[in-house]
This record gives sequence, C-alpha cells and structure tokens, in this order.
Amino acid sequence: MGLDISYTVFTKPWPKKSLSELGKFVKGLGFDGVELPVRPGFQVEPDNVSNGLSEAAKILGDEGVRIGTVAGPTDEATIAACGNAGIPIIRICQKVDPKAGYMAEEARIQKEYDALVPLLEKHNVAVGVQNHTGFQVNNAMGIRHLIEKYDPKHICAVLDQAHCGLNGEPPEYSIDIVWAHLRVFNLKSAYWLRTNGPDAEVAEWKQYWTSGPHGLAYWPRSVSELKKRNYSGDICLTAEYSDHDRVDELIAQDIAYAKSLFDAA
Repeated sequence: MGLDISYTVFTKPWPKKSLSELGKFVKGLGFDGVELPVRPGFQVEPDNVSNGLSEAAKILGDEGVRIGTVAGPTDEATIAACGNAGIPIIRICQKVDPKAGYMAEEARIQKEYDALVPLLEKHNVAVGVQNHTGFQVNNAMGIRHLIEKYDPKHICAVLDQAHCGLNGEPPEYSIDIVWAHLRVFNLKSAYWLRTNGPDAEVAEWKQYWTSGPHGLAYWPRSVSELKKRNYSGDICLTAEYSDHDRVDELIAQDIAYAKSLFDAA
C-alpha cells in the first residue's frame, strides 16, 4: 500500500502565467497541486482574495490541479476565502524580533494564534507554521514549542528540511519533533556558500539553493523517515533555486527525483 501523499509545488517563480497556463504547466511537470501565493503581483492578490481564490480553485481544478496550501496573510478575509474554496492550510513563516527576545516574541505570537483559533474553526482552515533560517522560528523544536498546545486542525507544522539542514538539524530528529502536528513537508535543498576568500579575517557565508541531491536537506533520509512513519499529507517542492535561469529545468528534475525516492521499495 502506498503513502497517502500529494505532490504540490510553490508557484512563486511563475507570477506572470495565467491560472490556466499555470495549471497546465504544473500538471505537465507531474504535480497534483500547488501552493499558491496570495501576494501583490501574483495571480491572486490580497485585495481580491474572496473572489480570486474561488476563481483560482475552479480554473486550476479544471486542469486537474488542487490548491493544497496558500502562502499569504492570516486575516479574516483570507481565512474565509480559503474555507469557501476548500483550501485547508495557510502557510506562514514566523518572524521573531531579536530586540524583543525570543521567548517574549513566542508569547506574543501565541496570543495572536489564540485570537485566530475561533476563525480557523469556523472556516475549517489551519495556519501552517514553517521554519526558516535567520531571525524567525527556524527549526523543528522552535515550531513545536510554539504550536504544541494547539490542535493541528487549527495550527499545524510545515516542516522545511532545507532550513533544518542549514541549521544542522537531522531529518530523523526534526520529523520526530513535529510529528504530532505535521501536515505539510517541504522538499528543497541548500548549502552554505562562502562569499569571501580564504585570506579574509572573518569568513562570510550565504545560502545557496540547489537541487534535491546536492544540499543539506538529505532527501533520501527525509523520505525514508516519512515512509517509515506512513506519512499522510502534502509533499511541497518549493522551486527555490539560486540559479534563477534554470528553475523550470531544476524543478522538473526534482519532482522526478522525489517520486523516485518515494516509489523505491
């Protein structure tokens, strides 16, 4: 018996495609669905979210593509629009102000979540918190400590093993840490690239986003752990690459690679 998973792709790299073109494109790549940005300059903008999401769900649905998640705000209009369109999760990253202090910021964020829960319950929508390097909730334990008191039907985990990998967090640990709340697993990969020479007094680094086999996300180990646990939910490939000219080529390679890992005995 195979896993109950769906392959989605974050459509951020293709803001200029019409919804119909976008649906045909991602379906042709082999995806079942999308994570759709609700942002200015994209196919659905925040000012038109109520009508825009319903229209997007219909147009993409006609191409055989579902909207698994949106990347957008968590205001009442967006939550209601997601509920009306049958979109289960709004995916967010959570910034943390270092001047305020991590624990104080966590308490502030939880108060915001407390206020959102009745709306999320009313519209049958969840907020999915994704980890992200930098001054954000940036690892699996950070997600868990932030959301563990909530029902995952309201506040859930979107685990991004690429950001875990940049922080040195093994997939065997990260998946276990958030397992009770895990509803989306992101597949992308990156490594730290030194940006100055060996003679520099202090080394400087940047994140370099690469294809699945070549970074610190350890896709084979991540997939092995998910398969061992009979993971059910979306596998979202985020199509994030530092080589912007090769995005279409690399995402085609990565969806094929991901499927080969999940299909392997």
